[in-house]
Formats: sequence, structure tokens, C-alpha cells
Amino acid sequence: MIVVGAGLAGLVAAAEVADSRRKVLLLEQEGEQSLGGQAFWSLGGLFLVDSPEQRRMGIKDSHELALQDWMGSAQFDRDEDRWPRAWAEAYVDFAAGEKRSWLREMGHRIFPVVGWAERGDGRADGHGNSVPRFHITWGTGPGVVEPFERRVREHVAAGRITLRFRHRVDGLVVAGDTVVGVEGHTLAVDAAQRGRPTNRDETGYFALTSQAVIVTSGGIGGNHDLVRKAWPERLGTPPRTMVAGVPAHVDGRMLEATQAAGATVINPDRMWHYVEGLRNWDPIWDNHGIRILPGPSSLWLDAEGHRLPAPYFPGFDTLGTLRHLRQTGYDYSWFVLTQKIIEKEFALSGSEQNPDLTGKDIRLLLKRAVGKGAPGPVEAFKRHGQDFVVADSLRGLVDGMNEVADDEAPALTEPALREVIEARDREIDNPYSKDAQVTAIRGARSYRGDKLIRVATPHKILDPKAGPLIAVRLNVLSRKTLGGLETDLSGRCLRGDG
Repeated sequence: MIVVGAGLAGLVAAAEVADSRRKVLLLEQEGEQSLGGQAFWSLGGLFLVDSPEQRRMGIKDSHELALQDWMGSAQFDRDEDRWPRAWAEAYVDFAAGEKRSWLREMGHRIFPVVGWAERGDGRADGHGNSVPRFHITWGTGPGVVEPFERRVREHVAAGRITLRFRHRVDGLVVAGDTVVGVEGHTLAVDAAQRGRPTNRDETGYFALTSQAVIVTSGGIGGNHDLVRKAWPERLGTPPRTMVAGVPAHVDGRMLEATQAAGATVINPDRMWHYVEGLRNWDPIWDNHGIRILPGPSSLWLDAEGHRLPAPYFPGFDTLGTLRHLRQTGYDYSWFVLTQKIIEKEFALSGSEQNPDLTGKDIRLLLKRAVGKGAPGPVEAFKRHGQDFVVADSLRGLVDGMNEVADDEAPALTEPALREVIEARDREIDNPYSKDAQVTAIRGARSYRGDKLIRVATPHKILDPKAGPLIAVRLNVLSRKTLGGLETDLSGRCLRGDG
């Protein structure tokens, strides 16, 4: 068996195949320092249904509710959605069944507070998670990779898996109707740190044969030209500028090579890009972006200072918010918040931005939960990040926002912004409100996990005791490829005729 790509999917595939005593050749374009691929950089959040962690947090989840949520988010409506729908049903079965115990047997562990990602568009049968299902791995992305890397290395020691790094596959070898191997070029050794660009200097040619080939090469998020080419009309015009949530080697090359061999790529316009991207002040790869994982309290404004309508609140409906913002004519938007909100509600996606969870450091984690101030990485962005504005007065905040704004954007004014904020602040005086976001904030705090570590006590943004005031410029951040190679439930690539 040849596996192309040594990210998480490649490690899982190689380990599972080698368990059956078959020989595996695992090929990777990057160096050994990149083993685990993009998963290494992730927060390690896993979708589980009716887990012990959920039950301990008082969450009542079920297979039926999770499947309803999945279908409401997917909105399958095409002929080519036959297999994606089957995969969705199979994955929800897995997440509600053996997934947690399978991982736990390998040593995987979960942080006890379940997070609530994508809180939805306000409809029971629409987009979003009805309940918290975001199970953060104890150890974040590296903690997800570790069990599978360990299994692979055990198989390497036993002679069942061979690792070959700096082997770039350029094409699949086809005989009749069957893929029988791969061909490509070896690349010069490059000691660049994980995630940083590596050379493409060819040092030789290779051709390898096998009984089967598994392609686990990732998507297109690092190739913004391809992202723009695949951008769907329903999301408006593609951004002129965006930040990259993945390294440059996530470039779609193997999707194209596999398609050239006869496989079918479906739904290339289905993609998932975030609208809460920050320009990393300490980048690892070129144009490196970091996503804010926001709680629900920040006031969200477009580039002209207009408040976003319901349900486009922080953390509720990513693609709906992206679609709305693409209609404004600008590539960025704003969060306006307070120090009290940032301390409780701002987390940054990525293993390197969460040293407490990644390092399994309980003392540091307790400091995040009960200590004063925002988490260290968040405070570092607040001090050094070019997208942050901090001020003791609304006038100072507006002046700073105008300095960070694009030159062609209309200048924000203090009276207009004050009017928007004061209208929202008046809704805080009572424990009920007609403001949908204020109602959502109070509703979120009825979940003990949000009340404990995720959602700030409702307060007025212009209350001096909650200050200083903070504004954050939010950029589009490229991330997830949801379309791709069409396969049946055995993982076999299909031609256009099925």
C-alpha cells in the first residue's frame, strides 16, 4: 500500500493498514519535521455525540439531534451529494458510537469542559450545533497526532511501514482502470522549521508500484489563487486580500493529480473560511493568520461601522457571516469589546496559541480560568498585533480604528459609533431584551461551561469599570476545503460515471 501525505489522515491510514500486517510506503513532500501536517497546528477539537464529557456538563445530546444539526448545516441539494450524505450519516454514527473509546484506547484524552462552536442561525433545523459538541483534546493538535505517530513508528520499527520524506508525488500510474502506483521527484533536504516554506529543488525521479494507493494530501487553503477560482457566487466576490490559516504546501496539487488520473472532484465550491482572522505578529508561515475563537459578547461591525444583523453574532454562523460581509465591498470587519470581554471570551485557534492545553500544564490552565487578565497569547496579540486598537475613550478608539482601516474605507466617526454602542448598552438594564445578541449572551450563560470559562457577565460596553475599550480588525482567513475527491464508503475514488 502507498499512502501519499503524512498528515493526520495519512498517519491514521498507514497505521490501520499496517495493523493488518500489510506493508505500507508512506510518502511525504515535506521533511520529517512536518509529520502530522496541519493537524499539529490545530486546537484539536473533536466532534463527539452524547459523550461522558457532555453528560457531566449537563448536556443532553443524541444521535438524532446531531444528525439533524449536521444536515441543517450541510444543506445537501445536489446530485453529487449522494456520497457526501452517506459519509455524513456514517460519521455521525461513528461520533455517537466507537470514536471516543477507539481514541481513548490509544491514550487520547479530552479537556472536561465541552465547547460550543457554531451556535447556529436561529432555526432548529438550520445551521449550527444545538448543544456544545466541541471536545478539545488534552494536548491540542499534537495530542491528536501523537497516538497515530506512535503507532506508525512502532510499525516502522517492525518493518511494516517505510517512511520516505521529501518525496513529492506528481502523478498516479494507471493500468487499465486501476491505479497501480505513483511517480514523482525527490526534493533536496530542507531543515526549515515545521510550517515554514521548503525548497522545491528536484534531486531525482521515482516510480513506485503497489496494490493500492491512498491519497491523503489535504486541500487548497494555502493556494489563494485556487481558493478564488473555486469561490462560489453565493458567497459574493472573493476577497482581494486574506490571511492564510494553513501553510503554503496546502496547495491542492494532489487533488489535481488524482483528478488527472480519472478520479472525480466534486463540490469544489464548498469551502469554509473564517471571518475572524488576525495577522499573526509572530508568523510561522507566509501571510500567517490566526483565528479568534470568540465568545458571543463582542459587538460586530462592518468596515463602515454598521452593526451586523442577527444571526451574525460572534461564533454563530461562519458562512452566513462571510456571505453578509462579502456584500459590503470590504475585506475586513470589526469587533468592539471591553477588557472584561477579552479576558473571558477570547481564545486563539491553534496549538501554539494555547500553551496550557498543548503542554498539559494544569497550573497555567488554572491561571487562564481564574486569574486576572487575558491568556498570555491573547495579551501578546493585544500588545503587538497590528489589528488591535486599545483606548481609554471612545474618541481614542475611533481614531485608532481609522488608522488601522483600509485607505479606501470611509472614516468612522465617534458620534455614529457611540449611537450604535449606546443602543446596545440600554438593553443590558433588564434580564430580558429585544436585542437578539443580548438574549443569546444570557442564554449562553445558562450552560455551565460557558458561564464558568467562556462568556462574560453581561455589561455595558461603555462602562468605564469594564475597560479599556478594544477594537479588533478581522480579516478573512482561508482554511477548510469541504469539496474534494468523490469516494464511496470504502474510500474508493469514483470516476464521473460513478
